Amino acid sequence: YDANNGLDGIINKQKPFIAKHTLTAGDFVQFAGAVGLSNCPGAPQLKFFLGRPNATIASPDGMVPEPSAVDDVTSILSRMEDAGFSPRELVALLASHSVAAADHVDPTIPGTPLDSTPSAFDTQFFIEAQLRGTLFPGTGGDKQKEVESPLRGELRLRSDHMIARDSRTSCDWQSLAKDQKKMQSEFAAAFLKMSLLGQNQAKMVDCSEVLPIPLKLKPNPHLPAGKSMDDIEQACTTASFPSLTAQPGPATSVPPVQS
Repeated sequence: YDANNGLDGIINKQKPFIAKHTLTAGDFVQFAGAVGLSNCPGAPQLKFFLGRPNATIASPDGMVPEPSAVDDVTSILSRMEDAGFSPRELVALLASHSVAAADHVDPTIPGTPLDSTPSAFDTQFFIEAQLRGTLFPGTGGDKQKEVESPLRGELRLRSDHMIARDSRTSCDWQSLAKDQKKMQSEFAAAFLKMSLLGQNQAKMVDCSEVLPIPLKLKPNPHLPAGKSMDDIEQACTTASFPSLTAQPGPATSVPPVQS
């Protein structure tokens, strides 16, 4: 499936663990995701419930919206609503992009982060996605999935760009730009809800205590060096984007994430 592009590497590393232990594939993938995020400073304390049965057939293709011009905000919101998620919960789940990097949107620059602090679960993603795009980080990007980003070395998905500016999601988006605790709590709630889709929680075992306790992070929401509030593309019509100051020094350039 095209939506799974880039997952082969990590799945191949996980297969031996699934084969060795008695976890189902669904439980292991959910557990691995929760552990991985918990290792990021600033992440919320997540929950993990055990007890998913193995799938009997593959999911139909096209169930996951693409970050491209093919799937606009309306189609993304519609698919999420079909799964029981509100626009606000969709925005909360996108906090995961604060610790994300892209390998295949532009295969010439693998490991390109989606914000300037990819090792920390912080609000910079919601700030930087609202900045005016000025350049593409590479030369081989899929322009159906990518739009101009504000920083050298940073990649911006078309879907993130559109959701940050759509009237149905823009105010929820900017509400997280300077509020670490709100981002943590809303992400944790939406993450738990997604992890239990199609499951009967009453028949599952709460194994949350085995997850790592994330390192604390002192919030420092800011504009990247070289940017000002004039670079913010205001989208929410009921409140102004939070006032931020820029870091000192030369214009920010983001190094790739090393795998």
